[in-house]
Amino acid sequence: MSVDAIIETRHVDKQFGDFVALKDVSVKIPKGKLTSIIGPNGAGKSTYFNVLSGAFPPTRGTVLFEGKDITGLKPHEYAHLGIAKSFQITNLFPNFTVLENVRIALQAHVSRYSLWRKRESLQGLREQALELLSLVGLADRSGGLARELAHGQQRALEIAVALAAKPKLLLMDEPTAGMSPEETKTMMGLILDLVKDRTVVLVEHKMKMVMGISDHVVVLHHGQLLAEGSPDEIRDNETVKAVYLGQGH
Repeated sequence: MSVDAIIETRHVDKQFGDFVALKDVSVKIPKGKLTSIIGPNGAGKSTYFNVLSGAFPPTRGTVLFEGKDITGLKPHEYAHLGIAKSFQITNLFPNFTVLENVRIALQAHVSRYSLWRKRESLQGLREQALELLSLVGLADRSGGLARELAHGQQRALEIAVALAAKPKLLLMDEPTAGMSPEETKTMMGLILDLVKDRTVVLVEHKMKMVMGISDHVVVLHHGQLLAEGSPDEIRDNETVKAVYLGQGH
């Protein structure tokens, strides 16, 4: 395995009954880079995302993280390795404050090591939570309820919750889904900040966004790897243009 790959799939298949969602997908995700997974509807993007995150074990093939075979581990075991994910549908406590959502996430990771926490330690968690909220641009909304946030802000809060696990690899499923152009622009800026300190993988259908911010692009089609490379290489790939870019996306 290449030393610069953080996670890799080798000859991965995923079947649901007779339906083959992924077939022989071998991909190396480069460490410290922003990789986007794209493809037409039904290409297998979400299935591949779920294999990378541990939600779906592959039917065949191998998943490696930092060179270690992690095929078939449970999602919580993936989390312990340093793999976090942010979903397309927000997954928050709507009636808790913005700060409490992040502090609870931090506490969940801390309490794995110590069940009984001294009260003073909560102050430390509060400060860490505020740091994460500052990173995602929500420090000024810390006292408000999560349900009162705009859609784009809820997605940013969910990212802060995911970052509470201090992941080496952050997987994001359509982070700009349902966002206005202004919210999309803000999220793009946030994603570029996040990749300075960790590896980020996106499943995204907004082609202009993908080509503008990605270091590495993986194109799936009918559950198979169609192409991968830099945005320029993908733009110039005749097969990709015929299959995907030509569809007006």
